[in-house]
Amino acid sequence: MKNDEPLPGVAGLPGLPGRRTLLRGAALFGLLAAAGCSSADRPGTPTKTPTPAASPAPGPPASRPQNASAYRLRPMTGMGPPRELPVRPAVRAAPILRMTGADRRMVLTFDDGPDPRYTSRILKTLRQYDVRAMFFVCGEMAEAHPDLLRQMADDGHAVENHTWSHPELTRLTRSAIRRQIERTSDLVDALVGEPPRWFRAPYGAWNRDTFELGSALGMEPLAWTVDTLDWREPGSGTIVRRVLDGAGPGVVVLSHDAGGDRSQSVQALRVYLPRLLDAGYEFSAPRSMRI
Repeated sequence: MKNDEPLPGVAGLPGLPGRRTLLRGAALFGLLAAAGCSSADRPGTPTKTPTPAASPAPGPPASRPQNASAYRLRPMTGMGPPRELPVRPAVRAAPILRMTGADRRMVLTFDDGPDPRYTSRILKTLRQYDVRAMFFVCGEMAEAHPDLLRQMADDGHAVENHTWSHPELTRLTRSAIRRQIERTSDLVDALVGEPPRWFRAPYGAWNRDTFELGSALGMEPLAWTVDTLDWREPGSGTIVRRVLDGAGPGVVVLSHDAGGDRSQSVQALRVYLPRLLDAGYEFSAPRSMRI
């Protein structure tokens, strides 16, 4: 009998397929069984929608493995959100000369201190009239008189950066400029609890390095609108006239409380301050560009 011939039939039944055909069918069925196919997986065969399983009883979630990247993204136990870093001021090409949006406000600034012979008397006058000012301190003077810095802060005045030893910064290397500024900021922070937010270059000598380094340390560069030239000791009357003539909204007045005989500066303050207050001016120690 040939492989393709049908097997002999039984009475009343048609002949059976040949042996080769049966073997092919058996092989195909074996392949389908090995692949796990069923009638529900075949095209055109309707499937039955499974009935949702009952929710399991509450309990701890089962642990499941995590990949390495997902683990790295998880916050550490007990750690809150990351602490925000202070925003750096923009690097300016020139120092600020006066305050904006100041109405009738002016700013009194005193450089080079603290010096117990003059600073304490200036603080007393400011306290008498309930006025706040800005003190641009030199680090070496602040280190010698830390109590005066604390008194400034306790009275609500702004303690700012005037370098460590009052050099002409434009003659120094970048690293030396940074040491002059950073050392003073660190000292002020340690003594009064917060770092300076304003920086003033000695002699008004600015360059690109001073602006960049000041900004990197979180400070704005502040110059002045009215220079009393009190360091020349022109007489207290001259100092008073210069301040009164230059008064105006947002004006920044430059005086000194150290670096020489500053008794004229002390006396002048006692005269022009009440006059300016009577004229309707107010005074503040700004912590930002706008006051």
